[in-house]
Amino acid sequence: MFEEWSKLLAPAVQDRICLLLNHVIGREPVATARLVPHAGRAIVVHLRGWPALLPAAPDLALGITRAGLLERLDELPPEALRIELDASNPALLALGALTGEKPQVSVQGDAAFAADLSWLMDNLRWDIEDDLAQIVGPAPAHQLARWGRAVAQGLALLAKSAARLMPGAAGGSGA
Repeated sequence: MFEEWSKLLAPAVQDRICLLLNHVIGREPVATARLVPHAGRAIVVHLRGWPALLPAAPDLALGITRAGLLERLDELPPEALRIELDASNPALLALGALTGEKPQVSVQGDAAFAADLSWLMDNLRWDIEDDLAQIVGPAPAHQLARWGRAVAQGLALLAKSAARLMPGAAGGSGA
């Protein structure tokens, strides 16, 4: 049953991820300028070490458009740049994304394309506070962002502590 739901929900979730990535990329003209020369090329994002207890996470295939943005592809292209994220702890991965902590990433493929994507991963951040300010105003957005960062940092510390206590976890003591 979970696999059926996963097959139905995965494209919708991947579309939302693509929209979010395009929102972040589109706010920085230098980001789209770095992607324009790679128009027509593709990226495959693979979650390495995904827990077997969770429904399988399909690979995300993205194409680069002529505008320097991303589009989700229905099929995995054979000549795509492959990005693998360490997803052995999905909660920690998600919290790391919120706190700005970079995940463990490996990239395989064309060096120039990989260098430009690496630059994007190192330099682009989602400015959640600015987006909130457009909805609720700058002062409440600042306070909400502060609270959100504090909660995310606390949850990240909790997840790291729990990972160390679990036997067999990466970096865990095992006893």
